[in-house]
Amino acid sequence: MRKIFNLKNKKGFTLIELMIVVAIIGILSAIAIPNFISFRLKAKTSEAKSNLGAIRSCQETYKTETESYRDCVASPRATTAVDQDKLAWTDNGGYDEIGFDPKGSVWYSYVVSGSSATAFTATATGDLDGDGTVASFTINATGGAVTASSTTEY
Repeated sequence: MRKIFNLKNKKGFTLIELMIVVAIIGILSAIAIPNFISFRLKAKTSEAKSNLGAIRSCQETYKTETESYRDCVASPRATTAVDQDKLAWTDNGGYDEIGFDPKGSVWYSYVVSGSSATAFTATATGDLDGDGTVASFTINATGGAVTASSTTEY
């Protein structure tokens, strides 16, 4: 009698083994994707901190030339990135005078207020994750550290 199939030499994966691999990949994805999104949002907050430092440097340079700091209106005017898209940078007044001009688009809206001969406060505001809570960061003339003004950083 001739055997059609030789089960002893048959190689491959069983359905159970494949289902276990798919389940493991699903569990790893469920852990990795939220962490990736969180790290991406944290990276975007570095823009606010970096730009606030640049605004402070520009204000200090402006002060050496004019002996006072300058107010700058909110630019861009929106504080929420629509569908988490970048906001087109538009100088609504004052930033070109102090020498601040970020190239391209930004994630946050920036404003400089309370300027005088001795002080200013620059603030970056934005809602990167779209949860309705606006995160804000500030820097001023008296201290070089950027401080978060809200409990969330994005």
